[in-house]
Amino acid sequence: MSLSSVFNIAGTGMSAQTTRLNTVASNIANAETVSSSLDQTYRARHPVFATVLAGQQGGAGSGSLFDDSGAGSQGVQVSGIVEDQSNLDARFEPNNPAANKDGYVYYPNVNVVEEMADMISASRSFQTNADIMNTAKTMMQKVLTLGQ
Repeated sequence: MSLSSVFNIAGTGMSAQTTRLNTVASNIANAETVSSSLDQTYRARHPVFATVLAGQQGGAGSGSLFDDSGAGSQGVQVSGIVEDQSNLDARFEPNNPAANKDGYVYYPNVNVVEEMADMISASRSFQTNADIMNTAKTMMQKVLTLGQ
């Protein structure tokens, strides 16, 4: 793996964690929304990540520190966002304006505590990728000054 591909890998990781943070924010924002039917109730959303692999691109490569021609991992991508299919929370609230004819309202299947833990995890993963990029930048600068 070349040193310059570290920037691509960390960048895709940061992009994926941004998507994760956005879905967590959406879930928390809709945690207390109610609906009178199961079909219209908000369901928690979660991103699905996939590894991006690079194929061998002709030849053996030069083997240099900055060579991007080798095979291996090239980062992560968001392959989709899926809705959580766990049960919704039905509550008997006949005085609620959103209640159905039986007096029930449906709350989303969002667990705010789990979402907050996921938010902390995504934030730390983002910061780790940023630190990796800074370390790689410092290493590249040191390599450039070796000949002086």
